[in-house]
Amino acid sequence: MIFFNTILPSAISIATIFLFGCVGEIIMEKSGHLNLGIPGVMCFGTLGGCVGVSIFMSSYSSDPLSAPWFGLVLISLLFSALFSLIAGLIYAFLTVTLKCNQNVTGLALTTFGGGVVDLFMSTIDKSYFSYASKIIRYHLPFADSLGAFGKIFFGHGILVYLGIVIALITAFILKKTRVGLSLRSIGENPATADAQGINVTKYKYGAILIGSIIAGFGGLFYVMDYVGGSWENSGTIQAFGWLALALVIFTVWRPSLAIIGSIIFGLFFILPSYVSGISFVTMKVLKILPYVITVIVLIITSIVGKKGVQPPSSLGQSYFREER
Repeated sequence: MIFFNTILPSAISIATIFLFGCVGEIIMEKSGHLNLGIPGVMCFGTLGGCVGVSIFMSSYSSDPLSAPWFGLVLISLLFSALFSLIAGLIYAFLTVTLKCNQNVTGLALTTFGGGVVDLFMSTIDKSYFSYASKIIRYHLPFADSLGAFGKIFFGHGILVYLGIVIALITAFILKKTRVGLSLRSIGENPATADAQGINVTKYKYGAILIGSIIAGFGGLFYVMDYVGGSWENSGTIQAFGWLALALVIFTVWRPSLAIIGSIIFGLFFILPSYVSGISFVTMKVLKILPYVITVIVLIITSIVGKKGVQPPSSLGQSYFREER
């Protein structure tokens, strides 16, 4: 029963970090942009959310727990979205407008994001973070009385359910709407999409900015939900960001599969903490399993060659309209 009472609920919690980052990256990759700056974008989202929380909670300094739940969640999400948007704009301007190399730009953004969050987090008042976390992590009061079922399905904060909803909406838009069809066509062949009257630049910017906002929520969730309002360092957030990138391949670019995939990654990540008597080497092996599985999936999809499990054809390639 420990699996359903403790391990699985914990895996779902940490999976939300991967889910936000993965869905955000999928949206960007569907437009043909491989953004290795996701770890940095998540750092920006962390910083923005923490700034919003600090500003909002300071007005309730006399009684922090009296801060309204909806207002706190809304402000933290808005500030996280704003800062992530800035990171997305940097990446979009460099790779879409200036046609810079996507891999180099992404890696630079990851390094820049880690440095920025480390610098500015030292100046933020963190005294109210633990109170804010209690409010944001609030779950339905009857969840505890329902045993394992309640802990698994109702024992999480609002951000967990927000991540699932965003993943499902993204899957629907990409597969069932004209906007999704246009975005996917750009990722496959931007020249053909351009010839059909689709504004390639607009779609690319939109996908990068929206994807960055969603990925940034993963950084906010990490601090304000998963670790209970404590701040460690950007390196921890970046580690989750790299796993989110691996999850994109594991889920073969499908946001709906990212929900299950993120839970699987979460299980592998926390399992060593619950298994007693294992060696240090075994613990490290368990933690690298998500990467190993991702490589296996990548090899299998390459062998199968089916179009539905392949990355967008123009992924990582800049589009030069004059060469159309």
